[in-house]
Amino acid sequence: MRLGAHLSIAKGLDHAVKMAVEIQANTFQFFTRNPRGGAARAIADDEIVRFREDRAKYDQWEIVGHFPYTVNLATPKEDLWDFACRVLYEDLRRFSPAEVEYLVTHPGAHLGKGEAAGIKRLASAIDQAFEGFGGKTMLLLETMAGRGTEIGTLAHLRAVLDLVKHPEMVGVCLDSCHLFAAGYDLRTPQGVAILVEDIEKTVGFAKVKMLHVNDAAVTLGSKKDRHANLGEGELGLETFANLMQVPEIARLPWVLETPQDDYRDYAKEIALLRELWAQQTNTD
Repeated sequence: MRLGAHLSIAKGLDHAVKMAVEIQANTFQFFTRNPRGGAARAIADDEIVRFREDRAKYDQWEIVGHFPYTVNLATPKEDLWDFACRVLYEDLRRFSPAEVEYLVTHPGAHLGKGEAAGIKRLASAIDQAFEGFGGKTMLLLETMAGRGTEIGTLAHLRAVLDLVKHPEMVGVCLDSCHLFAAGYDLRTPQGVAILVEDIEKTVGFAKVKMLHVNDAAVTLGSKKDRHANLGEGELGLETFANLMQVPEIARLPWVLETPQDDYRDYAKEIALLRELWAQQTNTD
């Protein structure tokens, strides 16, 4: 399996590769810029060269950049939308030379203008960002918990895919905590089967490119986004064993976003997931 965690690139993309190796990860995610603002660190050519060399050396693949939380691609507010469009446009071009496979974003919120308006706004922003883009980096839209006026159900994401001019450049990121908060009871095989059926009916598994791995500090259907460490929340470890039973989900890169004080603490959860995977695949 591809297992990893959210790491910092403050000291360089190549340094993040070494951090991933240290925690026994073979993939990782990073913020493309300040997660609470818009400041972006310059990515020098020599850093990109080192990153590409190191990721090949240490077998680090399907790397993911995460956009700042302040990006709202579905907003009706012109200043916020212009900022979000600029960040999306710039960061696709900042990380494409490094051959970062995916950039993931929260789809945004329509702020009372209605789902159709928010989806149209989001699709328009995506079209602007990919205008003239010659890279291979894909944009992934994340499934959300459903708080307030969020866009982020599987049906919403299907609607976006139907609107954009370059649907081949857009995919989906699942999030275990968000799905649970949205009403999918992943604690049981039956609940996972419902999720699988809904994915097949909407976006299709060909569009699903990664899984954010989080336990939930919230109850089923709460519509709240509160992550917990694996086995310490409402989901429990059985959830992740259930998800591993679905080949289309097991093949995805699984990236931890659990609340850790130090990135080295992710090593314990990665080891736990590897142990779970070994149990699922043991044929003895």
